[in-house]
Amino acid sequence: MSKSARLAVIGAGPAGLSAATLAAELGLDVVLIDEQASPGGQIYRALAEAPAKRIDLLGDDYRRGRALLRALHTSGAEYWPDTSVWSLDQNRTLGILRAGRAAMLQFEQVIIAGGAMERPVPFPGWTLPGVMNLGAAQILLKSAGVVPAGGTVIAGVGPLLLLVARQYLRAGVAVKAVLEISPRSNMLRAAPHLLRATAGGSYLRRGVKYTADIMRAGVPIHYGVSRLRAHGDRHIESVEFASHGWRGRCDRMLATDSLLVHFGVTPRTSLVCAAGGRLAWDTSLQCWRTQVDQWGNTSVDGIAVAGDAAGIGGAISAEHSGRLAALAAASSLGHITAAERDRLSHADIAWRRKDLRIRPFLNALYRIPPEFLVPDDATIVCRCEEITAGQIRAAVREGHTDPNQVKFLLRCGMGPCQGRQCASSVAHIVSATRQIPAAACAPFRVRPPISPLSIEQLAELSMADE
Repeated sequence: MSKSARLAVIGAGPAGLSAATLAAELGLDVVLIDEQASPGGQIYRALAEAPAKRIDLLGDDYRRGRALLRALHTSGAEYWPDTSVWSLDQNRTLGILRAGRAAMLQFEQVIIAGGAMERPVPFPGWTLPGVMNLGAAQILLKSAGVVPAGGTVIAGVGPLLLLVARQYLRAGVAVKAVLEISPRSNMLRAAPHLLRATAGGSYLRRGVKYTADIMRAGVPIHYGVSRLRAHGDRHIESVEFASHGWRGRCDRMLATDSLLVHFGVTPRTSLVCAAGGRLAWDTSLQCWRTQVDQWGNTSVDGIAVAGDAAGIGGAISAEHSGRLAALAAASSLGHITAAERDRLSHADIAWRRKDLRIRPFLNALYRIPPEFLVPDDATIVCRCEEITAGQIRAAVREGHTDPNQVKFLLRCGMGPCQGRQCASSVAHIVSATRQIPAAACAPFRVRPPISPLSIEQLAELSMADE
């Protein structure tokens, strides 16, 4: 770690792989930093080690990552697996942890390609053992071929519900039901975007096919689900919910020892916030994202963001986004001219624009209803400190009218997850209690270390040689 590269790319998902590969091919001294043991990110996790049978099970979308991995290995880019980034400042100094040793490294350009994280949505019983995020369940499937032994219920919102349900069925897992929380009113909200979405590729066709495959397998799909609750003593035993059909509401209860939930994804913004970058409220995504230009450049000189970390677009869009960020970095560092950057970017801009046509439709169709964004008083919101929604509301009514003030008073967001599991919910509760827009509620402030770092590692910290 004694030598600093001119360009650091953080994250080895589709955006990071594409950015590091193209940057190296253009002659840049580049290092790809990734906290995982092998490249691929969440989308292509463990692809390099996955057996052929598992790759076939996960399908063509997963198999696509092979080309990205091959391109990285032949590009000349330096790759650092098992390396976490715990700090980033406006001078592009990274605090990293590699092989148990902390160091500070200086770079001329930084591209953050950290992707997205699953949106945490608290509901009654969400902290019970046996309730797991769908993305975490996918990690187990991709990394180790582990699936729920006794079957499962899948609940939440978005296309991932259909994809994983279909993959589980192909793997022989008993999917007891799919519970989609998107209300029927979202169909009217999405309708104006349907025509444009049909020109966005095969996404809609695949959605229809997956739905048909699931229904053909006898798995019930309940739409417009509300009042989602997990019941159990020391482990989940059943799921309670209300489904809303054309004949009205119907309350139901399903016995299960596994509930997998997914409420969409939100951009990772912690590194940008640590460096002082500006965020923008994304009304369609109902969350904050990094403010970037068409090249991914942030408000901090020399720091760019590529892929879902700048706004949710999916794997294909992330590849093009990573290439655009690499072209901008190469131009800034003098390896190519601005005219060459513009010429080389034409295809990526066009393909990315086409791939993103589906997004307004999906964002409207799968918009999360207020019931789930703002839980009832008894629901635990901060699971690290066991703070309930009622306690947060009480704090707001007492005059703590900002999420950071609530954090200071109650310690929500100060636990091991550093607010990753509660920040969004705290902001929505503050917004609803004060009856102001969520965009008016500033997100939690971010301070290093962003990822865990021991006192011993911090004490041994040394500045790397130039």
